[in-house]
Amino acid sequence: MITEHAILSVISGRESEFEAAFEHARHIISAMPGFRSLTLSRSMESRNEYLLLVEWERLEDHTVGFRTSASYQQWKSLLHEFYEPFPVVEHFELVNSASPAT
Repeated sequence: MITEHAILSVISGRESEFEAAFEHARHIISAMPGFRSLTLSRSMESRNEYLLLVEWERLEDHTVGFRTSASYQQWKSLLHEFYEPFPVVEHFELVNSASPAT
């Protein structure tokens, strides 16, 4: 499993519009082969910044499967107008994890 990570800096004052657009966009990405899950979280300190985490089966499911699809063009048209600057996207492999001790 691969985790895609992006900090999304949304143009101030457009946060509500972005969140509404994302509600539509999440249905696009969740239908893609290799998609496992996503979370979108809003910063408590910088209210126009969001953390997007997407889990994919394989790196190529995102970089090739999604990014070269017609679905990505829909995603792009819904969301890319909100970013300033455009986000840097990175991919991570799990190294370690923990759960509460029992």
